[in-house]
Amino acid sequence: MTAAEFFRAFPLRAANLVWLLGAGASAASGIPTAGYMIWDFKRRLYCAEQGISLRSCEDLTDPKLRSKIQRYLDGRTDCPLADSEEEYSHYFSMTFPDEADRRRYVEQMISKATPSFGFLALAVLMKLGKTKGFWTTNFDRNIEDAAAVVLNTTGKLIVVTLDAPHLMREAMQEGRSPVLGKLHGDFQSRHLKNTLPELQAQDSQLRHELVEACKRNGLIVTGYSGRDRSVMDALEEVIDCGRGYPAGLFWFTRGEQFSRVASLIEKAQTAGIDAHLIEMQTFDELLADIIAQFPDLPDEDAKFLHSKGKRVSDVPVPQKQGGWPVIRLNAIEIVKFPNVCRLVKCDIGGVKEVLAAINETGAQLVATRRKVGVLLFGSDAEVQKAFASHNITTMDLHTIESRRLWYESAEAGLLYDALVMALARERDLIPEQRRGHHIVRIDQSSAQPKTYEPLKRVLNGIFGTIPGTNVTWTEAIEIHLAYRLTRLWLVIEPKVWVTQPLATEKDIVEEFQRERQATRYNRQWNDLLGAWVDIISRNQPVAKITTFGIEVGVDAAFEIANTTAFSRCLKP
Repeated sequence: MTAAEFFRAFPLRAANLVWLLGAGASAASGIPTAGYMIWDFKRRLYCAEQGISLRSCEDLTDPKLRSKIQRYLDGRTDCPLADSEEEYSHYFSMTFPDEADRRRYVEQMISKATPSFGFLALAVLMKLGKTKGFWTTNFDRNIEDAAAVVLNTTGKLIVVTLDAPHLMREAMQEGRSPVLGKLHGDFQSRHLKNTLPELQAQDSQLRHELVEACKRNGLIVTGYSGRDRSVMDALEEVIDCGRGYPAGLFWFTRGEQFSRVASLIEKAQTAGIDAHLIEMQTFDELLADIIAQFPDLPDEDAKFLHSKGKRVSDVPVPQKQGGWPVIRLNAIEIVKFPNVCRLVKCDIGGVKEVLAAINETGAQLVATRRKVGVLLFGSDAEVQKAFASHNITTMDLHTIESRRLWYESAEAGLLYDALVMALARERDLIPEQRRGHHIVRIDQSSAQPKTYEPLKRVLNGIFGTIPGTNVTWTEAIEIHLAYRLTRLWLVIEPKVWVTQPLATEKDIVEEFQRERQATRYNRQWNDLLGAWVDIISRNQPVAKITTFGIEVGVDAAFEIANTTAFSRCLKP
C-alpha cells in the first residue's frame, strides 16, 4: 500500500483505528529521539570514564566522534552490540542506575516541549470524533497539551499511566473515548519504565488492554522503531490470539526499523490482516496529508491548523543591487526534474548485481534497484544490452513520486546519479565519487577551456601540480540533492580535488588544500559560488541539461535556475 492509498482509506476507517506513537513523533516538538538519547548516554559514559569534558564531545552528529565513542564501548565486555535492540535500556540504566535520576533526566529532556503541528492535528481529529484513542511509549505530554489547546480542556481525554492501569479497562468497558495509554509512564509519574528489566516486565494489565484494543480496532504506528520487546510481544500476541487488527495494521517508517517490525507485518499478512509498511518523511507531514483528506473540516479548525503549519514562506528576489541584508545559500533550485523513469523487470539480484551487469556490458545506463524492479535512465537498446541475458519480462514506466525524494530512497539516488552524469557530459566536467559523495571537477585536458572562464576570473589558477609532489589538483564541487519546501535543490560546495598522494606526500597535500581554502572568506566564497553557478547555468535564467541526450528510451532531463536560494531576516 502506498501512502496515497492509505490517505484515501483513512477517513472511512478513522473511527475504527487507534494510534501507537513513538519518540519519532515528538522530535519536531523539541524532544530528543531515542536514537539521540542513546548517543547522549554513550557520550556521558565515555567522557566521565575518560576524564573528558562533555563540551569537547558536543556535536553528536559528527561521525568521527561517534566512531571514537563506539570503539571505546566495543572494547568493553559489558556493552551490547552497536544498533542492537538492547542499547537504549542498557545505556540508560548504565548511565543512571537510580530510578530518580532517570526520571530527572527525562524531565530535563521533555519538560520544555511544545506540541508540533502533528499533535495539534491529532487533537482536531479528537474534537471531530475521528479517532478512538492513542497509545504511546513516550513520557512527554504532547497529546495532552495539544488537547488542551484545541479542546480548551484535557477533561475529554482519558489519560492512563502505569500508576492507574485499571482506568483503561474501565474506559474500554464503558465505551468512553478518546483514551491515551502511556505504556512507559509519564515524566511526572513515579513509575518510569525505561531500563531492560522494566521494559521486559511491562505492566501486564496495561499491556493486556493494548492487546484487547488491537483485537477490536486497527492500529496506526508512527515514530516508533519497534525497540521494546514488551510492546512488540503485545502486538504479536494480537495476531496469536486470533486475526486481530480488523481495520488494518499500518506501520509508517522513514526506512529504518528493527527486524521484528518486518516480521510483525509479514506475520499479520500471513494471517490475512490488511497490514503494510508505508514510507513517510515526518510525523507532522503525515498528519498534514491525513487532515487534507477531510473535505468537511470546519473552517475554524482548518484556519487554526493552517496558521500552525506555516513555518516558512517565499521571499521575492531583490531587484536592487548591493546593501540588501541577505545570507546567500549554496543551493540552486532544480526547476524541473524527471517524474518518470524506465522500470525493467527481469531475473537479477540487488543493486550490486545491476551495476555489475551494466559495467560488464559497457551499457550507457544510470540504474538502481527496488523491489518492483530495476529503475533506470537510458535507451532501450542499452537496456537490452545490459539485461537481455537476465530474462527481461516487462519494460514499463515508473512514476517518481516527490515524497520519495525527501529521504535517501532509490529514486532520489537515481536522480542524484543522473544529474551528476548530466553535469559532467554537458559542462565538460569529470565525475568522481569518494566516500559515498559525488564530486565533479575541472578537466585539465578540456577541449572547451572557455567553459571555465568564470572560475579563472575569481581564482589564481584552477588546476596544477602541488609543489614537491607528483599530486595534481583541480577546482571541484561536491554535489548533493535536497528536497525542501516542496522543491528539489542542487546543493554545491566548492572543493580542491587532488589525486591520491603517497604516504610521504600526505602532509604536503593537506597543507596545500588548507592554505588554498583558508582565505576564502565571505566575499571570496560568494564570488566562487557565483562562478560555479555561472558554469552550471551558462548565464541562462534556466539551464536545460540531459543525462544522455537521447530520444529513444527514457532520458533524465533537468532544468536548473541560475539564482541561489537566500535567507532574509524579516522585521515583525
